Amino acid sequence: MTCPGTHPPSSPWEQSDATECRRASHTLELVGQRWAAGILLALARGSERFTEIAASVGGISARMLSVRLKQLESAGLVDRTVIPTTPVSVRYRLSPQGADLVTALRPISDYLQRWNDSVVDAAGVADV
Repeated sequence: MTCPGTHPPSSPWEQSDATECRRASHTLELVGQRWAAGILLALARGSERFTEIAASVGGISARMLSVRLKQLESAGLVDRTVIPTTPVSVRYRLSPQGADLVTALRPISDYLQRWNDSVVDAAGVADV
């Protein structure tokens, strides 16, 4: 926050308070968990069924997919709908909040497309 008569901050982040920083950290930790971003992107691309999401993400176990979907649902990012058929069918969709988050992740995706090799090399992480 700036005081009257002082120069404006050079970055909007200079105006962030502790609560805003905690919220940002929580959201980034949730999305940064292994598989979470891939699940959100699979849903953004139109996957709805558990098996479609698993196939789109690739390499995730059914148990881990179930855990991550529950976490993302608890965070309000994913909506789960049970369709009373025989057998029961379950559909997953991004909630409005989740769709908004995926839109916010687009610049990160663009960054990774431009800089992925140097980021991966500097972090010592294998290509995923």
